[in-house]
Amino acid sequence: MWRHFIFQACLNSVIPFTMIAWAEQSVDAGLATILNSTSPIFTFLLTVFLTQHEPATPRKLFGVVAGITGICLIVGFEAFNGLGHEFWPQLAIVAATVCYAGAAIFGRGFKGLDPLMPAAGSLICGALILIPVSVLVDHPWKLAPSPQSILALIGLAVFSTALAFVIYFRLIQTLGSVGTTAQAYLRVPIGVAIGILFLGETLTATIWMGLLCVIIGVAAMTIPSRIKPVLSPKG
Repeated sequence: MWRHFIFQACLNSVIPFTMIAWAEQSVDAGLATILNSTSPIFTFLLTVFLTQHEPATPRKLFGVVAGITGICLIVGFEAFNGLGHEFWPQLAIVAATVCYAGAAIFGRGFKGLDPLMPAAGSLICGALILIPVSVLVDHPWKLAPSPQSILALIGLAVFSTALAFVIYFRLIQTLGSVGTTAQAYLRVPIGVAIGILFLGETLTATIWMGLLCVIIGVAAMTIPSRIKPVLSPKG
């Protein structure tokens, strides 16, 4: 079981977090957002051509396309102007999203377990891998973080990582792999909403269209289809 936790931790946190942190040093935020939102696409493709573990319906395909279109509208198509200028960092972000897709599919193997178990196992294994690397690379004893930074770190660790992982593994059991990775499309609208509430930002018509596309896309990938009742033959 611990081997499964280690593999899940590598796919879901160790490898993608490291690659994205490195790539973000040179890739523009807008383009990074778009590239990082493509995990539902890779999850859908892996499901269709490799695993076939759940129905890859036309409605899910529509949701994938609508969601990524909405992200492009919100961030702005001008973000693609930088595409290819920093090839390796951009490729690293795409590779990270492929890891997310693989993690969502591999996470089906924990079906039947309390979501707390794979969440805790993945986080423990991820910490055991990254802490020694951090000690060797970052020399944390030389750092002097502010109290605000420490509080932010605790908040990210408890709510945005630990609690999020528990919800993540629960969603894999209920929504499936493609439906779970649809949450990637919600990151940008949530960021936009935070900007409106706390920074007084306003929305353009294009952003409103993008938000609508994201909502439609996520709904198409997550709301289950109605199952038609089977009528028994008469007599």
